Amino acid sequence: MDISLWLRQLGLTRGRATPRDDSSPRREVRNLGTQSVLACCVKIADRGPARMRGLLGKQSLGPGEGLWIVPCEAVHTFGMRFAIDLVFVDRRNVVRKVRSSVPPWRLSGCLRAHSVLELAAGTLDRTPVRPGDTLLFSPATASESTLSPPS
Repeated sequence: MDISLWLRQLGLTRGRATPRDDSSPRREVRNLGTQSVLACCVKIADRGPARMRGLLGKQSLGPGEGLWIVPCEAVHTFGMRFAIDLVFVDRRNVVRKVRSSVPPWRLSGCLRAHSVLELAAGTLDRTPVRPGDTLLFSPATASESTLSPPS
């Protein structure tokens, strides 16, 4: 497939961008071991176009924002403009692997993972997550989705 056609389909070209569906449900992510909130506004990418696009085209992730890619065992940061934190979880939402501040133009994967949580770089420094921790993905309330999390 021609790369320009692929970028157009993802809505990443200038002038011809296709409208993105921003109606994806959002989740709050909590570490059950520490009872800390990792993110309060996580989008779910569980369908083809959203999974393929991921965070490509975004300028950054704000505090409390993230993307949960389901299913997914590996991600890349080719073409991204910022570093991200990665949390690989299995089907029971048990953390299998974490990677902090993964810069652009890298690959990361975990064959035991069922999904990947992409967070703003530095999130894992402020809210530690370790392999073996269990994450809870619950629906975000309207106020959580519109407000940035407390510092």
